[in-house]
Order: sequence, then structure tokens, then C-alpha cells
Amino acid sequence: MAITPHTLAPGFAVAAQLSAQQMADVAALGFKTVVNNRPDGEGGADQPLSQAVAAAAQANGLHYVYLPVVGGAITPAQAQALRDLLQTAPQPVLAFCRSGARSAQLYTLAQADC
Repeated sequence: MAITPHTLAPGFAVAAQLSAQQMADVAALGFKTVVNNRPDGEGGADQPLSQAVAAAAQANGLHYVYLPVVGGAITPAQAQALRDLLQTAPQPVLAFCRSGARSAQLYTLAQADC
């Protein structure tokens, strides 16, 4: 399955659910950090677990961060965590969730107080 990142700002893009097998493609696209915003188990048994995606990301030289958020219930602390991450994580960053929309919303909230 092809990865279709949507760039929100220089150094930051979002995508739909990514699998462990896609981490080599993420690295080939030039991303340095992957942020998983989807809670484990949200999509049932078909959803890749964060631990598997993390191992594949790290095997491909990517920095991996698990920052799960629930759509419609993103907290100020989660927005702050992404804001802090963007100050220190290797760029560019690719964040993902089920569709990419939640990651985009989290990014918008993280930028709101900057």
C-alpha cells in the first residue's frame, strides 16, 4: 500500500494508518521521525500494534514516538507533548492515525499557543 503523506508545514506531514512493513518506505521518502497518534486496539485485530511499528521504524533508522490521542478528546497536555516533540525530534516528521485527520488536528492544537 502506497504512503500518501499530506504536508501541513515544512518538516511536518500526516498520513493514514501505517504498518511495520511501510517503515522502509517512510525512510525512503526522507522522513526522520514517525509519530503514532492512534491508540493500540482502536481498529481491532487488523490494526498494527505500536510495538511492531516501533521496532520496524527503529530498524529503518527512524525516530519513533507513540503519542496516542482519541479523536474529539485531544487534551492540552497531548498538544504540548507534540509541541515539545517538534522542538527536539529529527525533521521531517510524519504523524499518523486512522485517516490522518486526528494527527492534523493535534498539530493544529500544538501550534495554537506558539
